[in-house]
Amino acid sequence: MRRFLLLFIVIQMVLFGLELLVPVQEHIVLPWTTLLAKACSALVTLFDANAMSQGKVLFNAKTGFGVSIEPGCNGVEACIVLIAAMFAFPAPWRHRMLGLVIGFIAVQSLNMVRVISLFYLGQWSQRAFEFFHEYLWQGLIMLDVLVVWLLWVRANPRALSAPGDAAT
Repeated sequence: MRRFLLLFIVIQMVLFGLELLVPVQEHIVLPWTTLLAKACSALVTLFDANAMSQGKVLFNAKTGFGVSIEPGCNGVEACIVLIAAMFAFPAPWRHRMLGLVIGFIAVQSLNMVRVISLFYLGQWSQRAFEFFHEYLWQGLIMLDVLVVWLLWVRANPRALSAPGDAAT
């Protein structure tokens, strides 16, 4: 357990440190955030032709209201926590890679629901928007990470072996 916790913290520190580097922001994080805004816009336009995206902003062309997807709201940080947990926990590499792909999809899918819900909440009520943005969705995204990780741990092939057989 101590080994897991130490690795989990170190991996997070390294990944969060890398995320802050200007080249990583310019070439990975910002393009990802722009893609997220486009994907949200594409989903919303299936039901609402007034939705558009420009850069990292999802907005309503009719009302002018928009949400800017900022750091912490693009799902990158939640995925870093998930990556750190999966890499710190003893598991076969194939299981880790499969978990990362499925986990990334799960976290980003819920994050798209988050962005779209905030887009509509903000047009309906600023107070509701602020509550959901600051409190509810922050917790739900991290709960999603925890649930995905726990399901992944439970599906770990090494979990079926005897307690003394856990090799790294």
